[in-house]
Amino acid sequence: MIWYFGKQSFLLAIATMLLLTAKTLASEVDERSYSSISIPSVFGNQNLNHADSLTQINAVSDLAEIRPGDWEAQYLQSLMQRYGVTETDNTFDGNQVMTRYEFAINLAATINHINKLLLAGNSQLIAQEDLETLKRLGTEFAQELEILQGRVKRLEADVRLLEAQQFSTTTKLDGEVLFAVAAVASGDKADNSGDRIANNLTFSNRVRLNFDTSFTGKDRLRTRLQARNVPEFDEVTGTDMGRLAFQGDSSNEVEISLLEYRFPIGEQVMVYLEAVGGDLDDVVVDTLNPYLSGSGSGSISRFAQRNPIYRQGEGAGVGIIYNFSNSLSLSLGYVADDAEVNDPKIGFAKGKYGAIAQLTLQPSKNTGIGLTYIRSYNNQDTGTGSRRANDPFNDESDAITADSFGLETAIALNSNLNLAGWVGFTLATAEDLPNNPMANIVNWALTLALIDVGTEGSIVGIAIGQPPKVTSNDFEVAGEAYKDEDSSWHLEAFWRYQASDNIAITPGLLVVTNPESDRDNNTIYIGTIRTTFSF
Repeated sequence: MIWYFGKQSFLLAIATMLLLTAKTLASEVDERSYSSISIPSVFGNQNLNHADSLTQINAVSDLAEIRPGDWEAQYLQSLMQRYGVTETDNTFDGNQVMTRYEFAINLAATINHINKLLLAGNSQLIAQEDLETLKRLGTEFAQELEILQGRVKRLEADVRLLEAQQFSTTTKLDGEVLFAVAAVASGDKADNSGDRIANNLTFSNRVRLNFDTSFTGKDRLRTRLQARNVPEFDEVTGTDMGRLAFQGDSSNEVEISLLEYRFPIGEQVMVYLEAVGGDLDDVVVDTLNPYLSGSGSGSISRFAQRNPIYRQGEGAGVGIIYNFSNSLSLSLGYVADDAEVNDPKIGFAKGKYGAIAQLTLQPSKNTGIGLTYIRSYNNQDTGTGSRRANDPFNDESDAITADSFGLETAIALNSNLNLAGWVGFTLATAEDLPNNPMANIVNWALTLALIDVGTEGSIVGIAIGQPPKVTSNDFEVAGEAYKDEDSSWHLEAFWRYQASDNIAITPGLLVVTNPESDRDNNTIYIGTIRTTFSF
């Protein structure tokens, strides 16, 4: 289920981000040493009130300059050296000339330091003649010191205002902006319609803002706002095998695409509560495809992200991860369609769902293995395979149960080379058809990641595999088993060039042979350049 807010809400989110940035900058100013100016504690009850100076600062051209040979500079430098006061801007280096206000900044720092010594009961460390010198300097530069105090008070007031207006002291914002240029080579669509593929070059975008709130320091409430207008290439090509990892079109209307809360119980248990946009892979410790799994930074295709069996459940649910040790964990989860769980007639029990159990082993620091089992109901469509794999009973069954088994592994061959792969098998049963026909569905893939190619953090990714296909089926159409006769090959390569810490440019090519596991279909070629800005 998608909640829409409109473009006004998106602008409010951006304004919030700018407010947080302003708060950070103000905090940095507040930490400067000027905030501890305390002239009266050194000079007694001397009146330093210069009201006019608080509202107007003379132009620099009107100020008298302090030269290194002047008595003020010599006395202050001597005091700072004897009492270990750090210069604010190296103003006493060489023969540098300073303004009276630059001098007053160092004088204020010296006064603060002397005050701290007096308040700490170390008056014996301070010579009386030095106090007299400070008194003389304080009188000479009283106007400048007063102006500095006024500035600090105004900065403190601004900071208090920003703190009062910010929405939370516990919420952190991070975001991702994605631009994509993409096109499909000409040919016929793989849907038996005879229509030609629309092969015009497209330019599209996706924006995500994550608001992460913590109440204890160990938990996290994540609210994700998303807007996008990326073409749905499965419709363009006539097959889910042509689907991109980052596609989706909300006409750039802002939506809540994810709402989840996770919290620990003790040292070994993490609990996940998914309210909107939860997936089965969100509640497992690892899908074991580390460099290709992200939609904004990983593979360009949906299939090469992870084993498709993980996609048999999306919406609202709960998950738990139990860590037996650093090398062994058990993940359990249940996710149901969030458009049905809030309907009293359906709820969690009668609608579409997916339940997962995964044992994840890490026998060494360079190797990971996942053993996965998923039980699903009417959730067979993974959005990656053939039409028969997504619906093995030709839309005749309204009660499809499926038992899926997966083996996933990832091996770091060295610091610059990672090999990963999986095998998935699904046994689907039509519970409401005569004799309960069953279908076998298989998929597999191998992925390779070359790390730090060109620049640090850059990744070359290669994926080869077979999207889900029906290998055997008891269900028949026109007297023949409803299965895929041929095999499709998924071939993909991309280079994520890390231009900076926050910008990545990813050219990529996806090739699908025998789309829909049918050799009569034209090979599909999709090219894209994805640019990702993260902050």
